Amino acid sequence: MGAQAARGAATRAANIARSEEARRAALERRYAETAEQIVDVLGTMKGAAMKVGQVVSFIDLEFVPPEYRDLIQEKLAELRSAAPVVSFDRMRKVVEDDLEQPLAAAFAHFDPEAVAAASIGQVYRAHLHDGREVAVKVQYPGVSAAVRADMQNLGLLLRLARRIAPGLDPQAIAGEIRERIIDECDYELEAMAHRAFERDWRGHPFVFVPAVVSSLSRERVLVTEWVDGMPFDEVKSLPKEERDRFAEIVYRFFIGSFHRTGHFSADPHPGNYLLMDDGRVAFIDFGMNKKLTAERVEAERAWLRAAMERDHDALRKQLAALGFFDAADERVTAERLMDHVWALSWWWFEDREATISREFVAEIMVDGGDPRSEYWDLMRRETLPGDAVFAHRMAGLVFAVLGQLEATGNWHRIAREYLYEDPPSTPLGEAEAPFWGLAPAA
Repeated sequence: MGAQAARGAATRAANIARSEEARRAALERRYAETAEQIVDVLGTMKGAAMKVGQVVSFIDLEFVPPEYRDLIQEKLAELRSAAPVVSFDRMRKVVEDDLEQPLAAAFAHFDPEAVAAASIGQVYRAHLHDGREVAVKVQYPGVSAAVRADMQNLGLLLRLARRIAPGLDPQAIAGEIRERIIDECDYELEAMAHRAFERDWRGHPFVFVPAVVSSLSRERVLVTEWVDGMPFDEVKSLPKEERDRFAEIVYRFFIGSFHRTGHFSADPHPGNYLLMDDGRVAFIDFGMNKKLTAERVEAERAWLRAAMERDHDALRKQLAALGFFDAADERVTAERLMDHVWALSWWWFEDREATISREFVAEIMVDGGDPRSEYWDLMRRETLPGDAVFAHRMAGLVFAVLGQLEATGNWHRIAREYLYEDPPSTPLGEAEAPFWGLAPAA
């Protein structure tokens, strides 16, 4: 009888394991198929190339099963190759129409070869009549209207996303994304944000934001000081010590902006910053940015401190109050919530050095939004509040950039400078303390 019972128990255990494996396989298929459908919808948009850049951050192919990955990769490649090819004559007309003067009247020299592609336009190099070298960002003709029309499909995209994240609130998130992306189509708004960042960081010891040439900036044309510097792909080849320093500057700019001013760039794309010859890092694109109230920033700090201190009840109460889940849902327990937050954040919650590798980023991202995560049941009951979308996107992408640099640091002690107003913990922290009016380390 004992042997039969043991065999029966083993059979039941095997059946449960197979059932769990089948469930996870079904979830993975659903995740991949939904990602493919999202890409299909993107393909119907006139501003497809821009939309891929904005939305692809939550369709991470590393986490899609291999049998689906190639198909989705092909579709994304098709969309990228469909980016507009616009002649210089048409781009020149945009500049002259917006500035209401001939190109030669506004610029002493204007290189007709674009030096870079922006999400909805192109960047050119030019010289002003006073000798200054400038970068000129010019929108593609008609792209603003196309993007606004594309926003009608945003609801469909988010309803598709809800299939793999049932807790998602499409209406709240759609409103926030729509506002940020439509703002990107107005370079006058971007110029205002850019000027604010330049004022906030003017004179900083290792962060540089080029000035806006306001007299030549309009709704479809944005002119800023030209910056020479090493692009990210070359920075990745620098010695370890230099990469770590660069990574800390990127961290202190994006995360520091959030905590010090409440105004942060929501797009830490590696193409948006350059390593200058004097060791400073120039940050050059502020089309996607977000300004939070001091109260909202403090609410973010409060739940992060609760998590770091392992105050289970405070963490649950604060995240529920911010709208991350329904406080009445008893299935979202304080213990599971704390475990999940630590699984995502231990690398900076623990007081020790940690090296962020690409493999480590991939592991964390699984626990951040993948059906293979042991916290998937919890994530399906959660949502991302509208006013948190871009802050969390920014933090996640900064983490990914650290991974590309394989950066090492005691991220805990740097974070404590923001969360607890601890004294500077690194030479860079010491260097910037006077700039922020902070006391140096004892």
